[in-house]
Amino acid sequence: MSDCLFCKMAAGEITPDIVYQDDEILAFRDINPKAPTHILIIPKKHIPSVAEAQAEDIALLGKIQLVAAQLAEELGLKAEGFRLVSNAGKNAGQEVFHLHYHLIGGAPLGIYW
Repeated sequence: MSDCLFCKMAAGEITPDIVYQDDEILAFRDINPKAPTHILIIPKKHIPSVAEAQAEDIALLGKIQLVAAQLAEELGLKAEGFRLVSNAGKNAGQEVFHLHYHLIGGAPLGIYW
């Protein structure tokens, strides 16, 4: 999608602070972090939210989970714990309508963040 911020990042038109990238997934530091470590993990394929994911996306969604666990290990979050969150829709707090997961940790997290 030409007006999607995360699609522009996936296409290399905008360069975020990348921590992981392959042919299907991009992970980068959030510009407004809610914790000491706050990484966004996105599929390069445009999917508006997890609510719009299709059966054909199963492998991609699973891969995102594994990449999140790998990043948590590499960033030193595994021992103390981390949170992986995907908001779906405006009332859930989704601001960019391209599927993304927040990998957050590095400090005790409250119930809601």
